[in-house]
Amino acid sequence: MVIAETEEDGYLLLKDLEEEVENIKSQIEHLEIKLLLKGEHDKNNAIVSIHPGAGGTESQDWAEILMRMYLRWAEKKGFKVEIVDLQLGEEAGIKDVTFTVEGQYAYGYLKCESGVHRLVRVSPFDANKRRHTSFAAVSVLPEIEDNIQVEIKDEDIRVDTFRASGAGGQHVNKVSSAVRIVHIPTGIIVTCQTERSQHRNREIAMKILRSKIYALLQKEQEDKIKSITGNKKEIAWGSQIRSYILHPYRLIKDHRTDIEVYNVEDVLDGNIDIFIETYLKKFASIS
Repeated sequence: MVIAETEEDGYLLLKDLEEEVENIKSQIEHLEIKLLLKGEHDKNNAIVSIHPGAGGTESQDWAEILMRMYLRWAEKKGFKVEIVDLQLGEEAGIKDVTFTVEGQYAYGYLKCESGVHRLVRVSPFDANKRRHTSFAAVSVLPEIEDNIQVEIKDEDIRVDTFRASGAGGQHVNKVSSAVRIVHIPTGIIVTCQTERSQHRNREIAMKILRSKIYALLQKEQEDKIKSITGNKKEIAWGSQIRSYILHPYRLIKDHRTDIEVYNVEDVLDGNIDIFIETYLKKFASIS
């Protein structure tokens, strides 16, 4: 037992104890969140895609802001990120991006981010400084392990090769190293142009295709069960999950949990754990 000999020692001891209590509370909260990540694929790596909505450059810029937010979040978590496909906008922003996030429970955390994200701001691309509303859809899939059987027949796919473009393309565009795979029965299209090797790009594209087909099969099964039982989930893909308001006031609100955050810059810099953890606590029983 440590006994303080002076008032100053007592103050320092109390401060140390308070810090230790806060650390213990933080560790307990972290363990509680881990206990909520009990889904079949929660421990898996994640495949994230971001697609801007209608609105041209404004929406494409918003999609790029979201991409940076998730890349910063992954960096803070110590996860490894690999951009698989990136289509740059003509003036600014991105037309489309797919990237993988590798790390334990990456999918368990990021699955909470699937849905439509709404931005309200004065557009930097509007000479009249008018307020614009932009949308971008975030899709998160688990990377499926090799031991899960997803049948993909050779005759059901078409593989196209082309010269890579966009970020990183200057290193590989002398040969047709980029790969596009079309799954004919479902119409799913996967593109990968991140590697210099055509073989490696095809390998990554096939991995993502397997995950997308698996997710489609899972959704079909869930829809079948719903049609029989009549059950409906509270949250559906495609719903607006969060609003990021930068004008006339500054606020980020999650519509599923009603969590509101006023430090907009902090969130857009990747500090989104408050939204993820609150979602997991509220919807663990139905997710």
